[in-house]
Amino acid sequence: MIHSSSVIGPGAKLGSGVRIGPFCTIGPEVTIEDDVELVSHVVIDGRTRIGTGSRIYPFATIGLPPQDLKYKGEDTETRIGAHCIIRENCTIHRGTVTGTGVTRIGDNCLLMAVVHVAHDCAIGNNVIIANNVVMGGHVEIADRAFIGGSAAIHQFVRVGVGAMVGGMSGVEADIIPFGSVIGNRARLAGLNIVGLKRAGLDKPALHRVRSAFNALFRDESLVFADRIERVRPVAESDPHVAAMLHFISNPSKRGLIRTTTRYAADDAEA
Repeated sequence: MIHSSSVIGPGAKLGSGVRIGPFCTIGPEVTIEDDVELVSHVVIDGRTRIGTGSRIYPFATIGLPPQDLKYKGEDTETRIGAHCIIRENCTIHRGTVTGTGVTRIGDNCLLMAVVHVAHDCAIGNNVIIANNVVMGGHVEIADRAFIGGSAAIHQFVRVGVGAMVGGMSGVEADIIPFGSVIGNRARLAGLNIVGLKRAGLDKPALHRVRSAFNALFRDESLVFADRIERVRPVAESDPHVAAMLHFISNPSKRGLIRTTTRYAADDAEA
């Protein structure tokens, strides 16, 4: 089902049940899997794959060249997972050779209107990104994160699994798994308790995660490296606390957001 006003490039691959509405433009290297719907006025270009059952709304553009002056037309990619909803005026740019070469969005994601996903971003599964969110290149957002409306995320920032970003926040550093940040510039306000409950944590598990969070970010009687060692025994038996420590121990280009607007790049490396 392809509207007569749409233009499909030679070599484009369309799965079964694909519906392409009026005034869409599909480049020759695009692959669209089964049961995808392009409502109307959608542009998809470059080496781009759209996953099964996704729905893309008017004036979204996917796979166009990045807004990076170093980009010289290299062969890079964009990959959208299955059952994603991409609303009006979203822009998702292809990767660059100075990054991973791929801009990636996982399965079951919702991108509300006017979201910008820059080159080399990697977004996990079941992520919700509200209206007018913008992110720089190389941003990583893990599974089940929620990004509030009009938030701005600096390039190279990592957002941990299950984290929440409050609306209109300016995020300049990494957010721990299950963390909740808000403000301009964003500070760590606490835990995403609603997200943890939705992930199936019972009261004892919530208590362990909250205690670990308090020990790491609210007890200032020790330096951060010593706080990590205090929490490490709990991580050996609790996967959610282990996820926090694993995230903190990984290399970071932006440091960690703390409970104040001070960023802890040195502490993160420790």
